[in-house]
Amino acid sequence: MNRNTLIRLLLCVVLSSVANITFAQTKSAAFQEYINKYKAIAVEQMELHGIPASITLAQGLLESGAGSSELAKKSNNHFGIKCGSNWFGPTHTHFDDGRNECFRAYDNVRASYEDHSQFLKKERYARLFRLSILDYKGWARGLKACGYATSPTYADRLIQIIELYELNKLDRDPKAVAVYVPEPERPVVNVVMNTHTLMTNNGVMCIKANGQDTWDSIAKEFAVPKYKLLEYNEAVEQVEINPGDYIYLQKKQKKGDKHYGKDYWHHVRQGESMYSIAQLYGIRIANLYKLNFRDPDYVPVAGDLLRIR
Repeated sequence: MNRNTLIRLLLCVVLSSVANITFAQTKSAAFQEYINKYKAIAVEQMELHGIPASITLAQGLLESGAGSSELAKKSNNHFGIKCGSNWFGPTHTHFDDGRNECFRAYDNVRASYEDHSQFLKKERYARLFRLSILDYKGWARGLKACGYATSPTYADRLIQIIELYELNKLDRDPKAVAVYVPEPERPVVNVVMNTHTLMTNNGVMCIKANGQDTWDSIAKEFAVPKYKLLEYNEAVEQVEINPGDYIYLQKKQKKGDKHYGKDYWHHVRQGESMYSIAQLYGIRIANLYKLNFRDPDYVPVAGDLLRIR
């Protein structure tokens, strides 16, 4: 064995020992409290989006320090997700990687969990969804390989948390978890707040109109050019915004959310139009016509059944 080979072998042994020391730990009361508080939301996200509850919880624990990080406490951001060019919601400036950076802020923790699920549905992480929902090790290593985190031990840390707290049991038996009761919303400290609650519908960022909105006011509030806002909503400026309408801040989808299933039909109610139905489900109007094999001159009447997926 030459000298270089011996050095590399010794280095591997040392690093392995350090890793084992770093990861060895007893159960933390703070971690257990976090799990008890948010495990039902993680299961809910698993059922909606197909992401293992164990992975979601382990990431939340690791990224937020069991809810103790500045981002978690001040902006309800439990997954360290940065603003990005397509984020129009509240923000929080936080010192990270040697500089102040823009992070997403949420009205409550559940919104952070939902946005985390939407974040993982990007093309970058598409291969993860081909794994079994029970393969938490594959998901953990896949997240690292896809670039979710830069730490070389990220996957190992997730796996250790999952195994130490037996979080993978949630993936196998989600019905054992109590029904989630939403927490009261609380103000976000040091965060740019809007006058609307930001949400997603069919995976698309949106708000619900409050009755005083105009295309100009919404465009100004979310710093979106009005022409883009109209484009996202397939509207012209003369289209009236009614209270409770979904107003989208991103391009709508080609079909409805998968949780509706292929057997779901929308029962047309009096006064509904193809436009209002498309807005209700976050679908592009042309695709709604296409899904139902309808010509553009079709006008729905009360009692009609329409596919949305």
